[in-house]
Amino acid sequence: MRKKFPNRWKMPLRIVAIGVFALLLMVASLFLWGVVPDQSNEADKPEVYRAKVLPKSSVASIASQLQKQGIAVNGLVFQLGARLLNVSGKLKPGTYRFPLNAGIGTILLQMARGESIKESITFVPGITIWQLRHLVDTHPALTHDTRGMSSEQLRAQLGLDYPSLEGLFFPDTYTFDPDESDLVIYRRAADAMHKNWTKAWQVNSKQSTLKSPYELLILASIVEKETGKASERSHIAAVFHNRLQIGMRLQTDPTVIYGIGPRFDGNLRKSDLRRDAPYNTYMRAGLPPTPIAIPSQESLTAAANPAASNALYFVSKGDGSSYFSRSLSEHEKAVDRYQRRQQSSASAKVK
Repeated sequence: MRKKFPNRWKMPLRIVAIGVFALLLMVASLFLWGVVPDQSNEADKPEVYRAKVLPKSSVASIASQLQKQGIAVNGLVFQLGARLLNVSGKLKPGTYRFPLNAGIGTILLQMARGESIKESITFVPGITIWQLRHLVDTHPALTHDTRGMSSEQLRAQLGLDYPSLEGLFFPDTYTFDPDESDLVIYRRAADAMHKNWTKAWQVNSKQSTLKSPYELLILASIVEKETGKASERSHIAAVFHNRLQIGMRLQTDPTVIYGIGPRFDGNLRKSDLRRDAPYNTYMRAGLPPTPIAIPSQESLTAAANPAASNALYFVSKGDGSSYFSRSLSEHEKAVDRYQRRQQSSASAKVK
């Protein structure tokens, strides 16, 4: 036999059932009642609607921001929906893409999960400051607050007290919200470089001849530009440490090329090597006045911890690796051997 509820329970149970049904209906309406406009009259109909929510915004403020951007949310309904879905304290700022005709429920859950649009910019090791600034200045998702600033003005904005901006930004991929200020990217990259550069300096080895962290950054940038094979970084660093220790000129092409600047046409001439200039390490002893590129973490580590080596010279073998020599006579033989091989290979290709 089916058990019957006493009459005194029937009314409360109906009230509960009606309440549950009403609650379910309210939750369902949050998802079924579309508030994101379907701009079907536009020629280029978008598949999503874009809206931005500011940091540290209350639920009521978020509703107001969405209204101003064309999303027809009711403030009270939006707040009630946030409570019903238990996301009132979980809504995250950012720029969002909401599906057309999406309801308040969809919007709230998307914001609670933090599914906002993310953009990115990548600084690769070895690029120069003018290449890096061009990359930032032309990124379509950034707000260009620094475009047109001189190096001195940008250094002042970032609080960087160094002779140049060169080498001060760590190579990495930086994600950001659309329309973020480019100053934020510069600060993050500068902070990352300072952190990694300081870490490398703290483990500066006994073989190091460097006198300051800035000298480490300069040498690391040269190692970055001279390295063809990653495993040889510490050996190339050792060559430059050995030269500095005995007062021998570094005689490295990348510094000369950097001194020529953006007008360098890809052809390094003997006249360039004989022209006295601050970055001409064939004419001047010691390190150049500033870094010549942004070094990788690996180059920072190699500059701080050079290999135990007596080599003073190296020459490219043509396969990405280098031959290291301890004497000029040995080096000249290596140059003759490997450069002649490369020239012969090039001649064979021409034929």
